[in-house]
Amino acid sequence: MEVRAIWNGRMGFVATGNTNHATVMDVSKAVGGDESASSPMEMVLFGLAGCTGADVASIMRKKRLKVDDFQIFIKAKRADEHPKVYTKIDLTFEFKGNDLSEKALKSAVELSMDKYCSVSAMLSKTAEINWEVVVRE
Repeated sequence: MEVRAIWNGRMGFVATGNTNHATVMDVSKAVGGDESASSPMEMVLFGLAGCTGADVASIMRKKRLKVDDFQIFIKAKRADEHPKVYTKIDLTFEFKGNDLSEKALKSAVELSMDKYCSVSAMLSKTAEINWEVVVRE
């Protein structure tokens, strides 16, 4: 995998990877940015949500679970000192649908978080990661 990040002349970058899709990044005004895009640290959490979400969606498909809606909410805390890595990450996996098996959904999330999601595996080296499953009808 290769990534290229092109500086915008201020504090932002436009990055492209192997797929050639562009992603814009910026930082907060407090550190000299324009806040014109998501920060790199937000993107790390986006990566976590996308990685585990894709795993769970694949497992749901294999288990033939009829889910109407699936959302992931993340709250994270960072260290006070540099490097300000994530130290605690809480994920809420919210599923909506009729007659959903909470046990099957928890199993899908557990497989992702403990076995398949490489982003989760990396972040767990510095952060305590907790998750919960919420099922709504």
